[in-house]
Amino acid sequence: MDTKGLLQEALHLSPAEKLRLIECLVHSLDKPDDNIEKIWAAESEKRYQALKDGKTKTIPLNEVIQMYQFI
Repeated sequence: MDTKGLLQEALHLSPAEKLRLIECLVHSLDKPDDNIEKIWAAESEKRYQALKDGKTKTIPLNEVIQMYQFI
């Protein structure tokens, strides 16, 4: 069954059944993806090393706030 068919079926559910379906779908999205976790871990290590090596310029928080307070 395709997405359109699933939607049509879901629209005929009771409110309680719709809520349960929504909860299950949202819960299925909350599962961590090991591949994405590994990519983020590698990226954070790369950024930390760049900071330690002086390759990254930091900006004090008060300057960041001033830069974006008019946006």
